[in-house]
Amino acid sequence: MSNPNYPIQVIGGGLAGTEAAWQIAQAGVPVVLHEMRPTRLSPAHHSEHLAELVCSNSFGAKATDRATGLLHEELRRLGSVVIAKADEHEVPAGGALAVDRALFSRDLTETLERHPLIELRRDELPEIPRDGITVLATGPLTSPALAADLQRLTGMEYLSFFDAASPIVTGESLNQEIVFLASRYDKGEAAYLNCPMNREQYLQFWKELTQAEQAELKDFEREEAKFFEGCLPIEEMARRGEDTMRYGPLKPVGLTDERTGQRPYAVVQLRQEDRAGQLWNMVGFQTNLRWGEQQRVFRLIPGLADAEFVRMGVMHRNTFINSPQLLKPSLQFHQQPTLLAAGQLIGTEGYTAAAAGGWLAGTNAVRVLRGLELLTLPEVTMMGALFAFISSASPKHFQPMPPNFAILPEIQPKIRNKRDRYGAYRDRALAALATVLTAADLEPSLSS
Repeated sequence: MSNPNYPIQVIGGGLAGTEAAWQIAQAGVPVVLHEMRPTRLSPAHHSEHLAELVCSNSFGAKATDRATGLLHEELRRLGSVVIAKADEHEVPAGGALAVDRALFSRDLTETLERHPLIELRRDELPEIPRDGITVLATGPLTSPALAADLQRLTGMEYLSFFDAASPIVTGESLNQEIVFLASRYDKGEAAYLNCPMNREQYLQFWKELTQAEQAELKDFEREEAKFFEGCLPIEEMARRGEDTMRYGPLKPVGLTDERTGQRPYAVVQLRQEDRAGQLWNMVGFQTNLRWGEQQRVFRLIPGLADAEFVRMGVMHRNTFINSPQLLKPSLQFHQQPTLLAAGQLIGTEGYTAAAAGGWLAGTNAVRVLRGLELLTLPEVTMMGALFAFISSASPKHFQPMPPNFAILPEIQPKIRNKRDRYGAYRDRALAALATVLTAADLEPSLSS
């Protein structure tokens, strides 16, 4: 091709890269999809197929009044190949969309290989192409060489190579009669919600935390975790002594509950995670506990008895960039307009979110090529809210985020019944998406 922008390069054959490549090709643009397997294997994958599902075969809840289910439906209406194949290879899983892993990834691989505008190259790119248009979708196991080049390109001092993230809860699920708003020593604006503990409550929490069941790290993750002493799991901190947490993230110094005039024996602090104050991060609670154990133990904290967790604490190998500093909501890099990114690399969590990022990055890569205005989805859609969040969150405290209703703008007047509220979120999102499809002249098709 004489055009230097042809073909568009997509790096990474996971869910995001597969979706991006398909959307580019379906728009009539040649694309090269680079996948390093089987030339170079990752520590977690077992096959050479595209879009291999590593952790689970579930895409999450199917119902459209659930966050992942709404995201499924948005992608269906946008012509997602990933969701189409998930629907085709669905297996019984109650209320979840689960698939036959082997058939799902094999079918996607064969579908892309058959497309006349997709060239699948089994090679490892040690550097990001500096010419032409590129979609970076290398996922949480980005190769060391490419990760180093990404650091050079962005000027970031580091990427997060080991994801140690605290749980996030919804503000409306907290007991406001127990938690109190304050900053330590009353410095600056009151910015933290504080969960006060007396000695009896603290000791019960400490005991249960030390005995809770942990998730198993993979061998390569366990090796990296040895070097993560500066960000200890909360349960490991608890095992080091009864008072270790009270001299760490649970220290009560400088915090007084104005309702009692007393300084608590220990305090769990929650930091605001979003602009609207609907999401709150449990400060210092990075953890490797199993998810069920996290809910059981953390709900012992005063004020969190009915806490709704929108993401659980994690500790695992997960390369991701500081998207709030680097990306626009269109998934285009601020400093390099011909480079876009998608998938877990940008700080979204879950299979469906990865496919959503691939759809938007692939769609916008074509729009860059054609000189069109890039597409930014409305924040009332789950896709739009997710990409608005990862591009505008606090860079200092940025952590990966899964789809959830708390990142959507609230409906006014507020609907108190949760089921009705989530249904209203769905209806508003799908109506807004229909408007986007018409305005952007998008006619998704899955035929090849």
